[in-house]
Amino acid sequence: MPVTLSAGIRDTLVTIQQTVAESTLAQTRLATGNKVNTALDNPLSFFAAASLNQRADDLSGLQDNMQQAVRTLTAASSGIDGMTKLFQTAQGLANSAAAESDPTRRNTLTTQFNTVLSQVDELMKNSGYGGTNLLNGDKLSVSFDAKSTTSTLSIQTNAGSMGTGALTSNNLGVATAAAGAWTNATTVAGGTSATTNTVGDAAIATKLTQLSTAISTLRTEASGLGSTQAIVAARQAFTTSMVNTLKAGAGDLTLADLNEEGAKLSSLNTRGQLAQTALSLATQRDQQVLQLLR
Repeated sequence: MPVTLSAGIRDTLVTIQQTVAESTLAQTRLATGNKVNTALDNPLSFFAAASLNQRADDLSGLQDNMQQAVRTLTAASSGIDGMTKLFQTAQGLANSAAAESDPTRRNTLTTQFNTVLSQVDELMKNSGYGGTNLLNGDKLSVSFDAKSTTSTLSIQTNAGSMGTGALTSNNLGVATAAAGAWTNATTVAGGTSATTNTVGDAAIATKLTQLSTAISTLRTEASGLGSTQAIVAARQAFTTSMVNTLKAGAGDLTLADLNEEGAKLSSLNTRGQLAQTALSLATQRDQQVLQLLR
């Protein structure tokens, strides 16, 4: 036998059901922090936010590569600084040799000069980062947009791009000095020893010119790497800003106002309590009518 409810009780039950549903929704929003949790909540906002978040994730993945590129450029720049200092040391040895007249002393300085040049090459070989050594002719490609094949930057030294290869002392135009090359030849005339030419002086002067050219070349390379590093750093900062903008946009579409949801839940709880009280009163009225009929 079906149970017939009075209009007052039915209205009160409907109010309680609506209040429970709204309270559940408010609790879900407070728990997740989102006002749109599934496509059923708001299809347009849900899928638009998903697209923005996907784009932000793609750019975030590229940020790691940008940071590694900055590290590679920093390592190369440090290598060039070290090579420049070694060439300057070699300059000092060559100038000391030019001021010397003793052949033995000049030969000693020649040996020291060659040792310094060998360290220039070793330092260059040790200037790589993550398996990439720009000073050794390697090439690095950095992508700034996963969806674009043109938004990339190829990084290489001028020597590498021109095909001259690694920045060794030889490729920079400074070869090691042969033993005795810095010593002036002498002949014996009239029973005495006399200097007859300045071959050694000319060889030292040539080395000094070569060193100046090599240092100038390294400074040009350093300037180019510095400009490239500034480009990558600027794109990295832009990407960070863009990721934040995309995530903020997605949040605008899906994030809930926690203060508003908290106040709404409190209000719904109060409404639910009142509805329960109203239901109790309505039930009592029906019971009173039943008692009168008895």
